[in-house]
This record gives sequence, structure tokens and C-alpha cells, in this order.
Amino acid sequence: MSAEQPAARRPDRPKRAIVLSGGGARGAYEAGVLRFLLDDLPARTGVQPRFDIVCGTSVGAIHACYLAGTAEGGEKRGQRLVDIWRELRVDEVFHFSASSLISLPRKLLSVRRLAGQLKAGQRPDRLFGLLDTEPLERLVLDAIPWQNIRRNLRAGLVESVCVAATQIATGRAVVFIEQLAEVPSWTTETNIRMQPIRLMPVHALASAAIPLLFPAVRVGSRYYADGGLRLNTPLAPAVRLGANRVLVIGLSHGVRPTVTEALAQQRAAGFGNPMFLFGKVLNALMLSPLDADLARLHFINEIIENGEEAFGENFLAKLNTAASRRETRAIQKITDLTIRPSTDLGLLAGDLVSGQQGNLQLSTFHRLFMRAFSSDANAQEADLLSYLLFDENFTKPLAELGYADAMAREQELVAFFSD
Repeated sequence: MSAEQPAARRPDRPKRAIVLSGGGARGAYEAGVLRFLLDDLPARTGVQPRFDIVCGTSVGAIHACYLAGTAEGGEKRGQRLVDIWRELRVDEVFHFSASSLISLPRKLLSVRRLAGQLKAGQRPDRLFGLLDTEPLERLVLDAIPWQNIRRNLRAGLVESVCVAATQIATGRAVVFIEQLAEVPSWTTETNIRMQPIRLMPVHALASAAIPLLFPAVRVGSRYYADGGLRLNTPLAPAVRLGANRVLVIGLSHGVRPTVTEALAQQRAAGFGNPMFLFGKVLNALMLSPLDADLARLHFINEIIENGEEAFGENFLAKLNTAASRRETRAIQKITDLTIRPSTDLGLLAGDLVSGQQGNLQLSTFHRLFMRAFSSDANAQEADLLSYLLFDENFTKPLAELGYADAMAREQELVAFFSD
């Protein structure tokens, strides 16, 4: 990418990464975790959190760029991020009104005209999408000090910044990566392509382009949609770039083995509501793969530990010597710490829309969803709306929950950042 050289990282220090998930309005939880991590953990313990690798998808990509752009520190940068969420209004993210509804048929009819433009070799900046993303684009431009990302890379405050998106033409996960060092060739050999690039707002917007709602974004000559379709929690790029300590912020409560068959039957009874069903499918597509990724990481750790017990402490060194001869990547033990919601965020959204908490003023956009979303027991789990509810009545308690969950893991975080 560049002949510039970053400030050297001490080779004996762990290489730490933070992995930030996508999830629309659920990202307020992520902001709450970051507030504790960036502001209160140093004040309470004296530990200064630092990440060599920052990876994010969708709303997590926006947060990743914010972290990289503010890596030099500064007072209350975690609080500043939470304040952005607390001040969000749905109209600042979704431009949708009664006039938008009236113009919807015209938008649908314009698809044929757009197809003709594409066949003629024209490449518009955006493709399809029911909502106008101009407010979101302004937010991304204003909230992140983009010019500071390269400066912080040069200063060695961060080594790599990764933003995941989905290439529409191939369905492949593409990770836009900015770092001063050359990206190793082996990182592009599998189903995830690592694309060295100078990060700009367009890359974060491409990562956050929710299909159908937001238009696909053109980067160069190719179009991209939400990275959560293929890589919602981008753990793999962090591992491939050599991280041996990984902090993951998830946005799902997780499905425990103790979930009863009765609960499964109760949920199945609600599948007649398309919004309820779509929310559960969205959870499965975008949130559940985190557990599989972590299971693979733990499995590799177990192989290394079993090998050292069976063949001696030099097992890993011999294994990586063989990998070097074959020009494949080395493996290592990786310590992970995962912070995820202690409460089901779909249930929180359900409580809110059912009138049990807060004084929610739904926008035109949300009211359309609510008309298709029955007010019976299904509303207890408003998974779909939990992605779209950019309203202070929802995002504020989410940020507070993230802060509380992070505080509960304080000692683990201290150990994570200890050298």
C-alpha cells in the first residue's frame, strides 16, 4: 500500500484485536461497552486499553473507524460515541415519510431504467434501496475524524483497520483493510478477500448497506452490501492478521442449551407473522455465526494444548516450522474475551413497542412495520424492530446495558490488557 512505516510495536507484547459486530440499532449496546472500556476502565484501574487490530461490520464498521480515528485518546471519547447514539432520531437514519410511501411505485418502476443504465456501462453510485441514506451518510462523515486514521497508523497507535462488506456480484466477503505494512498474500486465499485500501466513508457505508432498505454502494467498479450477510462478526480477519488476544463484542443474547422445547414451540406458533419470522431468520443469518467462529478458535487452541501434552512443549514450534516450509500461515494460541448482552435485545424491543416501557413515538417507517406486526404475544420478541429502532427510548437503555455488562467483566478486561 505504502512505503510509510508505522512506529514499531514491542515484539514481546501481545497483539490485541477488537471485533465489532453488525446489528443496526443494536449497535447502541456496542457503544455502551466501548464507553466503559475507553473511559471508565482506565479511570477505575489505571489500565489503558489499546488495540493493534480493529475490525468491524455494518454498524460495527462505523465504530471501528471511530476507534481508529480517535486512537490518540482524548477525554470521554467513549461518552462522545454514546452521545451520538442517544441523540439519534429515526429520521437521521431513515429518510421515510408519507411522500416516500407515495413515491414507492415510482421507485419500483425505475428499476427497468436503472437496468438499462447498467447494460450501457453506466455505474451509478447507489443501486436500489427503499430508503434515502443521505442522513446516515452525513452522520458517518461528521462523527468520524477520517483524516486521523492514517495519522494514527503512522504513529503506531493502531496497526490495522478492517471493514467487512459483501460483494454483490460474487456473494463473497470482502474485508477492506488499511494498514501501512503489506497485507500477507495468504490472507486472500480463502472465501474472504482482504482488500488493501485507503479507508473512506464509502467503505463504512457499503458495510452498513442493509439489503432492500439501503441501496447497495459502489466502491470502484463493484457494488457492495451489508457485511453482516457473510461476516457479521469479523473474527477471521483479526486471526489472520496475527492477533493472539481478541475482544469480541457480540449483539446477540445467545441460545443456551437450556432453551426448552416448550419455548421453541411457543416461538413456532408465532411464525405466521412474517415480521416475527423474518426477525428470527435475520438473527440466524447475522448473529449466530459468532458461536461457530469462537468454537473453531477454541478447537485450534485444544489441538495445540493436546499436542504439547502428547509431544512436548516444542510441538507448536515444529508445527509452524513445517507450515513455513510449505508457505502456509502459522497458528498460535489465541485468548478470547466475548462480551454480549445479558438480556435478549429482541425482548427489550418487544417491551418497548408493547408500551411496557418508555413513551415511544414511532415514525412513519416504523408504523408501517407495526401494521404488519401483530400486538399479540409475538410482540414480546420484536427481533426485527430491534435492528431498526433508532430511537432514544431504545438506544439509551441498550447503551446502559452494554456499559453494565462490560463493568461486570472488569477483572477479565484488566487481565486482557495486561502484558
